[in-house]
Amino acid sequence: MAATGVNGNSSEKRPELPEISEETKQKAQELKEKANGFFKNQDFGQAITFYTQAIELNPTEATFYGNRSFAYLKTECFGYALSDASSALDLDPKYVKAYYRRATANMALGKFKLALKDFEAVTKCKPTDKDASAKYNECKKIVTRIAFERAISVDEAHKNIADQIDISSMTIEDDYKGPKLENNTVTHDFVMSLMDVFKKQEKLHRRYAYQILVETKKVFEKQPSLVDIQVAEGKKFTICGDIHGQFYDLMNIFELNGLPSEDNPYLFNGDFVDRGSFSVECIMVLLSFKLLYPNHFFMSRGNHESVTMNQMYGFEGEVKAKYTAKMAELFTEVFNWLPLCHCINNKIIVMHGGLFSSDDVTLDDLRKIERNRQPPESGLMCELLWSDPQRQSGRSPSKRGVGIHFGPDVTKQFLQKNNLDYVVRSHEVRSDGYEVLHDGKCITVFSAPNYCDTMGNKGAFITIKGDDLTPKYTTYSAVPHPNVKPMAYANSFLSLFS
Repeated sequence: MAATGVNGNSSEKRPELPEISEETKQKAQELKEKANGFFKNQDFGQAITFYTQAIELNPTEATFYGNRSFAYLKTECFGYALSDASSALDLDPKYVKAYYRRATANMALGKFKLALKDFEAVTKCKPTDKDASAKYNECKKIVTRIAFERAISVDEAHKNIADQIDISSMTIEDDYKGPKLENNTVTHDFVMSLMDVFKKQEKLHRRYAYQILVETKKVFEKQPSLVDIQVAEGKKFTICGDIHGQFYDLMNIFELNGLPSEDNPYLFNGDFVDRGSFSVECIMVLLSFKLLYPNHFFMSRGNHESVTMNQMYGFEGEVKAKYTAKMAELFTEVFNWLPLCHCINNKIIVMHGGLFSSDDVTLDDLRKIERNRQPPESGLMCELLWSDPQRQSGRSPSKRGVGIHFGPDVTKQFLQKNNLDYVVRSHEVRSDGYEVLHDGKCITVFSAPNYCDTMGNKGAFITIKGDDLTPKYTTYSAVPHPNVKPMAYANSFLSLFS
């Protein structure tokens, strides 16, 4: 099958196809039907396994690749989904569903112009198809809007929303009963009141929300891209993974493990927002704790603390619905200054994604990263936010289409070069909330249980002691939340593929 890069659409000639016996074709078809059954039951991992077996028996059937592409989309393996869709189109250039699959993968990767080309191809194949026209028109709107925004925007380096906000002019209405900053300062009482208000689905006044954002931006600006943390002997330290807007599960973490304080420090390892529909509540509480305990509460940037992800997966829409478009822009400025990784007691490296395409990376290289920007498509910053571990040695292209997969040998070499004990990262749903790979040297922690109300996974957090860096795992199930579905504020385009 012609190889297709994940950054573009295939333009290679259709390859020579092997001769397949009718008996083999029938066996492959049976495997496909078995895979379809797992897909219908939302067991996408098993579906992928049997689609793969079908492809191995009969690599000439476009629908096998098209179906596996759809399963990869469901598991957010956008790089693999893109490649499979292109392989399907190599076999059958008129396979409309494959154009849809490839376009969806490109949309998820922020490659809107490539997605538009595929929708245009569909409309040419099926000019009277209303569904095809709807998808094409919706995608074209996004491409046009992005082009317009770029045309009218000033250079990001000279644009500073925080300096444009006139907080003093924002009036506090007489009927506002929510939490108030005391002398423009976050206090313990303020954070406690804030959490109570959010639990009742009430809002923080926009004036205080803007103040928190402006002040946390100042704090993050002063931090390096790699933050060193020292945990004293006998003291506990907690590492949490993805939260993804699941506010009530965040509150449950604090119930189980205690509120953040100088004696109970935390590190939240990225992806605070998107997907879950209480992202504003999550990020406001986390930023408030950062202001309350700046030296004992830490936050790393995740791949979802970015404009493209926020536009697609709900955070931008949620901020606009609950506050204003200008506040969404201010959030982008704050996210641009989030540190990219942390090093605990010079022995544990913590980042959202993973390791690197080069063996020569040092901690000093990470400290020197210029991070005040949107994540690039390659390089150290990209890999810190996007990479994933694999079980086999070496490196391979990412299932996501961004970053890399890295094996146990890569982890071992990086740790030895930098005199570290192990890596903690997040970024991937795990059934138990955590997973230990690479001979115990690479740990994944994911803190959003029953992710998107569908995955059925546990959440987890890690605790260590300053004199004993052995990780201890606490797992927990999802707690009830108000009847607001995940992705309630996501881009309407995504609903076209549900």
